[in-house]
Amino acid sequence: KPHVCRSCGKAFKRTSHLERHKFTHAGRKPHACPLCPRRFRDTGELAHHQRVHTGERPFQCPHCQLRFGERNTLQRHVR
Repeated sequence: KPHVCRSCGKAFKRTSHLERHKFTHAGRKPHACPLCPRRFRDTGELAHHQRVHTGERPFQCPHCQLRFGERNTLQRHVR
């Protein structure tokens, strides 16, 4: 892991992951939700959050067809 954070020493494989991590130290959240006051470090977090507003449930149980908004909720259900 060649990319190391100078603030905390955490290492990353990719420069982009280090750059995103740096926002945690700066408290910087440049991506705003257009539907509420919440802000996020990156577009992936924003897209994940927007499911709250849209009701999208993209993760479907292969056994009973229930759908979930988050992968970890589906995984917990399947166990």
